[in-house]
Amino acid sequence: MSKTADTEALKQVLIDMAKAWNAGDGAGYAAPFLDDATYISYDGQLAEGRQVIQDVHQMLFDGPLKGSRMDDSNHQEPRIRFLTDDSAVVISIGGVSIDGGEPTDADRASIITLTTVRKDGAWRIASFQNTRQQPQY
Repeated sequence: MSKTADTEALKQVLIDMAKAWNAGDGAGYAAPFLDDATYISYDGQLAEGRQVIQDVHQMLFDGPLKGSRMDDSNHQEPRIRFLTDDSAVVISIGGVSIDGGEPTDADRASIITLTTVRKDGAWRIASFQNTRQQPQY
């Protein structure tokens, strides 16, 4: 695969995750994660494994984040750094609106970092870190 095709495939992973979030679909949201992936939420909680990531997100989508919307506008232009032909670090900015709030509620803007690997011909997420975005230095 070319770097251009890989870049587009990695962008699509982010876009698909946002679509699943917006549909309240925990399985779809967790689909690109490796079976043994790690997920660190904005508040420092660690989830280990795709099934746990799926279950936690479905619980959130059915409860406190029901009807929330992920802003995926910045997922079109993430920062991607290829470490090898089959691994990359992806950084993207996004956020979530709750209860019909702004496209991204100011206190929910986030920057995410993903470690991705190509496995069985598809890009998968090995680790995910979500941090609330702060003003630039």
